[in-house]
Amino acid sequence: MIETEQILIRIVVSLLLGGLVGFERERDGQPAGLRTHMILVLGACLAMILSINIASEYGTDPARIAAQVVSGIGFLGAGAILRFGFNIKGLTTASTLWTMAVIGMVIGHGDYWIGIIATVLILIVLGLLDTFEHRFIRASRICEIVVDVDDINRTVHEVREVINANVQRKLSYSTRKSIRHKHLRMEVVAQIAGNEKVEDLVEKISGIEGVRAVKVE
Repeated sequence: MIETEQILIRIVVSLLLGGLVGFERERDGQPAGLRTHMILVLGACLAMILSINIASEYGTDPARIAAQVVSGIGFLGAGAILRFGFNIKGLTTASTLWTMAVIGMVIGHGDYWIGIIATVLILIVLGLLDTFEHRFIRASRICEIVVDVDDINRTVHEVREVINANVQRKLSYSTRKSIRHKHLRMEVVAQIAGNEKVEDLVEKISGIEGVRAVKVE
């Protein structure tokens, strides 16, 4: 059986570690933020403590409850994944939820340093590597353009020429025509390196006659 004092220490440590990662996700504007991560890690920690205490008292397998936590967190992680057109967001947050649940169980088992080191590594991956990705790895972005129907052929041709000349690689292209609102909506997924390139592309497309709106994600 785990002593009450040890249980309280493990609860506090799990809340602190969950709060660190949750704060980073909250700051990044993700759907699962500070409170979600703190409660998640606390719950996983309590589940592990309960597993150990039940196993100690009744001689059962201490891994049963822990195994259910690992599989059950998958449903919570799925709720953090959102789709915006061609773009999918929340995969990183879903991964942190699952990993923090495991860290909560690690703390519940009493392996403090393993949990602390793992949390620090997660923060490094979320912070430093995010900067590295945006600076050195070519990211795919969605460019959404609304064009007037009046002179659609000429406008679309000019837009496509600008896109082809200013992106590194075009991954996909689609159009949707609205008769009611008399406009054409173009969606282009392309690789654009650097914010300066994105701003330059938006400025060039905005200058084309017939373009009503430009949005890059």
